[in-house]
Amino acid sequence: MRGLERAMSPTQDTLPARMRAIAEAARDAARRLSHAPTAAKDQALRAGARAILARQDGILAANREDLAAARAAGQGAAYLDRLALDPRRLADIAASIEAVAALPDPIGEVTDSWRRPNGLLVKRVRIPLGVVLMVYEARPNVAAEAAALCVKSGNAAILRPGSDALRSSLALVAAFGEGLAAGGLPAAAAQVVPTPDREATFALLQLDDLIDLAIPRGGPSLIKAVAERSRVPVVKHYMGVCHLFLDATARVDQAVALALNGKVQRPGVCNALECLLVHRDAAPALLPAVGQALAGAGVELRCDPTALTILSRAGVKGVPAAPEDFGREFLDLVIAVRVVPDLDAAMDHIARFGSLHTESILTRDLESARRFEREVTASAVIINASTRFNDGGELGLGAEIGISTTKLHAFGPMGLNELTTRKFVVEGDGQTRA
Repeated sequence: MRGLERAMSPTQDTLPARMRAIAEAARDAARRLSHAPTAAKDQALRAGARAILARQDGILAANREDLAAARAAGQGAAYLDRLALDPRRLADIAASIEAVAALPDPIGEVTDSWRRPNGLLVKRVRIPLGVVLMVYEARPNVAAEAAALCVKSGNAAILRPGSDALRSSLALVAAFGEGLAAGGLPAAAAQVVPTPDREATFALLQLDDLIDLAIPRGGPSLIKAVAERSRVPVVKHYMGVCHLFLDATARVDQAVALALNGKVQRPGVCNALECLLVHRDAAPALLPAVGQALAGAGVELRCDPTALTILSRAGVKGVPAAPEDFGREFLDLVIAVRVVPDLDAAMDHIARFGSLHTESILTRDLESARRFEREVTASAVIINASTRFNDGGELGLGAEIGISTTKLHAFGPMGLNELTTRKFVVEGDGQTRA
């Protein structure tokens, strides 16, 4: 027997075996979480938020190591911004976890019910998905916020950061785990995959018997790799090629405000503005003011010929756009600019180059607003406001696990409800089918 155990141990210690052990522990934890009392889940979340603040020094030290490695690897400013933590961002993470704790528990909610002629009562009831695998790059805040959303919605989370955010994620989730213990919930409810080996991701993606949903958040190469290698259902959180269309009736001051907020506030995030479309009739009045404001904020304007001519006449510097600049996610202080003949041309451009993430129109014409709302397909269509509002917290979801650009099974910011499914419950009194 001992010889057999020694013979088996190398196989049991392979990377796929270790990933299966993580997934099995998550499955067991998910079963317990699925019927955990709301009070226990909320206690765990609030204790986890407090622990993150209490462990701030250690978390920030781990993050400094991640940042140093990213700088040594030559990563740019936008990438470093997504990776960086500081006391304010940790406070925001803790606040988002507290916000999730304050939200109604979706589990057990009866979303529909009806009585059949034979007396059967049919109900549809929210239940957890089970085990959620989160694969992400650069953003360590995803670890804590995804864990919080999964726990509140009764799911176990397997958190798979890239090597860039591994130290930060481990430190954050270790603190969050203190909250799980305080609420009497299993530690395996939130696990960080502890190795930077990329093969660990692919091993997990084969475990469709244990993992119910995979959510990749990151660049196109990450999304593509997960979608192509996964046996687990995938909800893509793809790139954000977000447009703002300035209609003929747009006010200059609002155009400047929305363009600046969308592009400059945090250029490295997925709801940042990447392309500005301007109605031909309003371009001579709007473009100089908007272009000057953006250029003054350090934004490079990559323009089509018409936009370039209007800006140069106004003394605003722009450069000719290359064909590939339209439909590109810059994640930097760069924006594509195009003058279009009308609303139809703007919507045609969005249909061709958009990524189904966020599309916004600035207009005072109600019919234009309603047509844009009705005819543009994106996870969020925004009327007279910044693209930056496509965010779970800003839309009242508490936190978000990401912004889905996949129409099934969720579209847009994924909060608690999007981490559930529904089962039928049928109540009778001895009925049999004829």
